[in-house]
Amino acid sequence: MVHGGRGQQVHLVTQARRPMSEDIRYRQHRYLLMMAIRTLCFAIAVVLFVAHMRWLILIPAVGAIIIPYIAVIFANGGREPDNQRGFLEHRPRRTAVGAPSDSGPGSGSGSGPEDKR
Repeated sequence: MVHGGRGQQVHLVTQARRPMSEDIRYRQHRYLLMMAIRTLCFAIAVVLFVAHMRWLILIPAVGAIIIPYIAVIFANGGREPDNQRGFLEHRPRRTAVGAPSDSGPGSGSGSGPEDKR
């Protein structure tokens, strides 16, 4: 892409990754939010225990037990994959066996089969 006829080439950075500091900040905020939800689940379980609602304690207690595991997995997950385009197109490197080659009979040195890459 040439800009305004000056001969300068402009590079597009639409596929650029987020900076590492922004990625870490995002993961920290997500972890803190999940820990706040866990604390809320724990507090609700304590209130339900004091109110003698024994069976209802299981719902927030399970949340308070499972959420830390999920939060740590997400926090340590690392950066997103580089490939944002999805699947890559398959491009075979060799011709199939028995397929005609680019060189016909009599072209080249004639010394035998050549490995073209």
